[in-house]
Amino acid sequence: MTKPIIALDFNDQQTALNFVNHFDETLFVKVGMELYYRSGPEIIYELKNLGHQIFLDLKCHDIPNTVGKALEVVASLEVDMVNVHALGGRNMMLRAKESIDRVNKETKLIAVTQLTSTSEQMIQYEQNIPLKMRESVLNLATLAHDCHLDGVVCSVQEAELLTEQLGRDFLKVTPGIRLKEDSVDDQVRIATPTVAKQSGSTHIVVGRSITQHDNPVERYNYYKSVWEG
Repeated sequence: MTKPIIALDFNDQQTALNFVNHFDETLFVKVGMELYYRSGPEIIYELKNLGHQIFLDLKCHDIPNTVGKALEVVASLEVDMVNVHALGGRNMMLRAKESIDRVNKETKLIAVTQLTSTSEQMIQYEQNIPLKMRESVLNLATLAHDCHLDGVVCSVQEAELLTEQLGRDFLKVTPGIRLKEDSVDDQVRIATPTVAKQSGSTHIVVGRSITQHDNPVERYNYYKSVWEG
């Protein structure tokens, strides 16, 4: 069981570093687009020097050659996990996997299926995909599995289905984790850590529920006790 992943959804490097320095242990953190675009590779170097594991959440989605070249750079940063968007297709994911394996096989490569802010109505009426949410996620996850990626980003609602269809070793990284008393914010498909654990999630990503709490260390320790207990 991995540690809960804390989403460092801050807009500058110093704020992120001040936050992690509240903890007297190494963490598994997510660096997303906002923080990475502001700070660049420097934030990765700083966090790695402190001993933290890093999920670099850039959701790469472009032509295969561009994604492949980008992930060669990312893999050289020695991050622990990075993602692409499964909607980029088979050739893009195969090229991404090739780049990761060539530069740093220790980096886990996962694919985004459907964002946790996406609803069934959005899939059918905005993406014009004639599938139910579970069918769409399973289709994209199966494609990622066939391309030898290590797993996917999905909501807790699809984690059990993906475990049944693709096995326990295929990673299910699930954002949208909240406690019952937390604000939903911009997420649609959310769940508690207990439900995530029961549903087969292999990793949970927690952001504002920890980072905006009055006592983030205490809140993190609660999540960890539930997740690892």
